[in-house]
Amino acid sequence: MLWIKAFHIIAVTCWFAALFYLPRLFVYHAMSEDRISRERFKIMERKLYRGISTPSMLVTLVLGFWLISYNHEYYEASAWFQAKMTMVALLVVYHFISGRMLKAFANDANTRSHVFYRWFNEVPVLMLVAIVILVVVRPF
Repeated sequence: MLWIKAFHIIAVTCWFAALFYLPRLFVYHAMSEDRISRERFKIMERKLYRGISTPSMLVTLVLGFWLISYNHEYYEASAWFQAKMTMVALLVVYHFISGRMLKAFANDANTRSHVFYRWFNEVPVLMLVAIVILVVVRPF
């Protein structure tokens, strides 16, 4: 079980790294004014999303559910865990919203400013803080 937990934590770390960096690329992409820069950002965003973010999310979820299976009754009855799972579900939604934004950039159809993406970039930080507090402190 400790190996599963270790690889789960590694996958979570990779997923969050990608979720922190992708919106930052969106900031720079939205600010770019030349075609060469925009094309470069498209490649970087696609590779980050498809090559790191999505696989990391999938490994995180698979290993997380595997860990839950060892003591399902306990987790099902824990309020902190239900709150954590809500945050994880919201994080998955955030992941797919980021994917839609990536497609808008890929199609040269982005309508949002770099300021929007600067704020959007803060969402996973808040989610990470909440999830870590829920898991470590278990406030309820």
